[in-house]
Amino acid sequence: MADPRLRAIECWIFDLDNTLYPASSRFFEQVSRRMTSFISNHFKIDPDEARNRQKSLYFKYGTTLRGLMVEEGISPEAFLEYVHDVDLDALVPNAALASAIAALPGTKLVHTNGSLRHAQRILSRLGLEDQFAGIFDIAAADFVPKPDPAGYRRLCEIHAVEPNRACMIEDIVTNLKPAADAGMVTVLIAEDSEDIVQPYVDYRVSDLTTWLQEIVQ
Repeated sequence: MADPRLRAIECWIFDLDNTLYPASSRFFEQVSRRMTSFISNHFKIDPDEARNRQKSLYFKYGTTLRGLMVEEGISPEAFLEYVHDVDLDALVPNAALASAIAALPGTKLVHTNGSLRHAQRILSRLGLEDQFAGIFDIAAADFVPKPDPAGYRRLCEIHAVEPNRACMIEDIVTNLKPAADAGMVTVLIAEDSEDIVQPYVDYRVSDLTTWLQEIVQ
């Protein structure tokens, strides 16, 4: 690894959705549609109104789930079970990514705003289930989602992560700011060349597998 900051990394923290698989697979659209359906069914409103409410809660609270919990007292377990009941056929096993992650020195973790079961299903489908020492899911964060700094601190406490020797890899740029503030190296996965890059982003890459292969060589 040419960059001395990367040579010092002892823990690699990966987001899950649209990071360990490409956003172009459009897999996460299934989850979004299930969220709309849940809201429509629960509140007896039409899908368009449900979709607008879903987006409003997302922008206000960081996740639709957090908004439903705060404003409506929705059970997070019921919501997560419903919205993550999706087909995995859009995801393609990625042996090259598995090899690249395995070649990274140090500990590898997943940090997701989704559920543990959701993460386990996706990792299994991608052939990555043996590559991570732990999964820090939304329940582990007390259902307070990224980018709230509390979850990052909790992850570091549970998994004994030293932030200035950690690297966080994400597809949502705002989720990298708390990581950078804590001292982590930050990597933005951005397939769209027009994505805005903030000064707290250390690396911006379009293909995770290729970047990892390059840095471990």
